[in-house]
Amino acid sequence: MKALVTGARGFGGSWLARALLERGDAVVGLDRATERASGLALLGIEGEVEEHVADLLDPGSIRSAVAAHTPDTVFHLAAQAIVGDALASPVPTFRANVEGTWNLLEAVREAGGARVVVASSDKAYGARRDLPYTEDAALQPTFPYDVSKAAADLIARSYWHSYRLPVAVTRFANIYGGGDLNFSRLIPEAVSAALDGRRPVIRSDGSPERDFLYVEDVASAYLAVADALTEERGAGEAFNAGWGRPNSVREVVELVCELSGSGVEPDFRGSGNPEGEIDRQYLDFSKLRELTGWEPRVELREGIERTLAWYREHPDVRP
Repeated sequence: MKALVTGARGFGGSWLARALLERGDAVVGLDRATERASGLALLGIEGEVEEHVADLLDPGSIRSAVAAHTPDTVFHLAAQAIVGDALASPVPTFRANVEGTWNLLEAVREAGGARVVVASSDKAYGARRDLPYTEDAALQPTFPYDVSKAAADLIARSYWHSYRLPVAVTRFANIYGGGDLNFSRLIPEAVSAALDGRRPVIRSDGSPERDFLYVEDVASAYLAVADALTEERGAGEAFNAGWGRPNSVREVVELVCELSGSGVEPDFRGSGNPEGEIDRQYLDFSKLRELTGWEPRVELREGIERTLAWYREHPDVRP
């Protein structure tokens, strides 16, 4: 089988590419540029992935890429994924996450023959009191990043109902693990700080709660969704993946500090929840488990240990 992965040089995309290669699939990585730091290189698989440079905001280049490679499956992970950047600059986020998604879907529809898995987000649900999130809950986002993912989510599923393009969307929990170079995120920054002997600075009081999913479990969930996706099942549907239980920011950062062995303690400098963030989130993944048998395997403590080990082995990537 041949898979095309948008955003393959990024954090989640590179781990997904590795999982595809490990099971024998051919992988084409589609990214806007190859000059930036590559997760493929950090995972030691850069030469094994055929890379294609194309811009999701250029419909012609996307059509050419899809037509040239005729993939069996397309995984759409490329996005502007930083919540703070979306709040500061909403228009580039809307263009990348919404327009980029419909450009890709149009290219696949014109080419025909491929199934598509589109990465939405648990943020698309918005802030809700009735937790955990289930896939039949209404999407009620309020912040720019969350709105961009909800819009892409709805657009993607419309391509099944309107055009019979086999599309499914994934709404995953907070992803973490080695190779995440976006150090504005909680875990990579806390890990880097602890390994460098610095106190991790936290923008809240530590009370916000999230469902945290280790990146290898994320990759296996993408594969489970894609493998189950047919015209008879899964098409036009959304699938959650997470642990189904939350951990507070305080718990996570204190665990990072403990397992790092550095003796540092977190420095909490906020009150409540940072602007533009949802206070409490976790996911019910029973739909995906019942359809495919998928379950997460890497508990938080083991995942943090693996993440610390990865960043110890790659000191040059730490800020």
